[in-house]
Amino acid sequence: MNKWLPASLLLLSACMHPQEQADPPPTCAAISASPTHLYTLYFGRSVKGRADVTDAEWLDFRDRSITPNLPDGYTVLDATGAWMNPRSRVTITETTKVLVTSLPPTQDAFAAIQRVRQAYRDRFNQLLIGMTRQPGCADF
Repeated sequence: MNKWLPASLLLLSACMHPQEQADPPPTCAAISASPTHLYTLYFGRSVKGRADVTDAEWLDFRDRSITPNLPDGYTVLDATGAWMNPRSRVTITETTKVLVTSLPPTQDAFAAIQRVRQAYRDRFNQLLIGMTRQPGCADF
């Protein structure tokens, strides 16, 4: 056995940083907030076989589908989304609306989000509406 091997392992282990353990997050009550889910939805405006969703169509969709399902509020941002076509390996871009809202962590709230996603799929013949959901605390 190489006499330097154990010493070199000891030196290498001394260079490694032990994984830091973060303090557990405070409970929502500890910071005077309520449990929430932060939802982010991604609505691509490109529609196969026709022109992109217009501003007027988006506003109508907002008024007929988003606001009735999320009456306590939401934020919409203009963005540009991108992805790679797996066949051509070409980057595809499209204008996108990003909706952000904070809702109680309940089945009813999740159902409201799903209704909005399905309404956009149906109205604009979309395959999917991206969504992320993160737990958190909110104070409004």
